[in-house]
Amino acid sequence: MNLIPVEGQKDLYRDPRTNAIINTNKNDYECYIMRRESLQNQKKKIELIEDEIIDIKSDLREIKFLLTRMIKNESKWYQTWKFKQKLWVF
Repeated sequence: MNLIPVEGQKDLYRDPRTNAIINTNKNDYECYIMRRESLQNQKKKIELIEDEIIDIKSDLREIKFLLTRMIKNESKWYQTWKFKQKLWVF
């Protein structure tokens, strides 16, 4: 493979067949791979956190529904009890 050096760039070469620019610096490549993996891991963490938030919101909706139902039932019970107390008062 005959690569043509890019002017002013010591690690960059042009492939005359594909016209692609190739970086021959292995250290830069390894740093790129590490950054890419780090970003992928961060993305996975964010997705997991988003899923957990969705689950927590769903749980909170259910708790709110149950509490509302309990309060309504308690209110009905209290009103019935209060009415019965009035019946017993002379």
